[in-house]
Amino acid sequence: MTRQDVENSDPMRKAQELMRPALPKRFYKDVSVEAREEGHVVLLDGRTVKTPGKLTLALPLAELAEAVAEEWRAQVEVIDPGVMHMTRIVNSGIEAVPAKHQEVADVVAAYAGTDLLCYRADGPERLVERQAEIWGPVHAWAEKTLGTRLVLAQGVMPVEQPAETLAAIREAVRRFTSLELAALHTVTTLTGSVLLALALAAGEIDAERTWAAAHVDEDWNAELWGQDAEAMRLRETKQAEFEAAAKVLALLSA
Repeated sequence: MTRQDVENSDPMRKAQELMRPALPKRFYKDVSVEAREEGHVVLLDGRTVKTPGKLTLALPLAELAEAVAEEWRAQVEVIDPGVMHMTRIVNSGIEAVPAKHQEVADVVAAYAGTDLLCYRADGPERLVERQAEIWGPVHAWAEKTLGTRLVLAQGVMPVEQPAETLAAIREAVRRFTSLELAALHTVTTLTGSVLLALALAAGEIDAERTWAAAHVDEDWNAELWGQDAEAMRLRETKQAEFEAAAKVLALLSA
């Protein structure tokens, strides 16, 4: 019996597939972008794309609208929201974030309390050196930019960051626009580091290096013990979402 036969006969898999909602069929032929008074809108056969809450998906930049339009063009037989990461991010930036801007900003800033870059390994030496090499410059940039210090810890025991540091990060995050904040939230949650997210948004570090920095420990373990196929599939899915958020930040800051 092949692996495919086993999967086809798995009652749990069949039940999960039956519970999965059917994706809507692609109902449009043409996707375009048009400049209007409210911004650059994406059109499906001449009709404006709406957010889930029925707001017009209008963006401040033609380049960003074109990037969203490309996701709609990429849908073939069905429309799969699960792979339309940029559309989801801008939908949030238009609809969800504006009403709760400070709340979302504070959620993002709260990552500073347990930021990935502040928790260093106590061994082996090569891993310690790798973390210092990759994370050190971002950490130094953050301290210089914020005008405050960040406490480093070895191991997993929690450390408390200075109140002025947390306040400075919170203030920095609150200055982002709603669209930027939606993308910043995605980057922060996927990397576990608001410091990496802020450095990426500022152009201090590019998307490729940001993603690599967020996986120093994971890559180290993979070098020692080999890669887990399921973990790699999950990482690739998250990376696609991360890259969409990074592109939103890059376009808005250009």
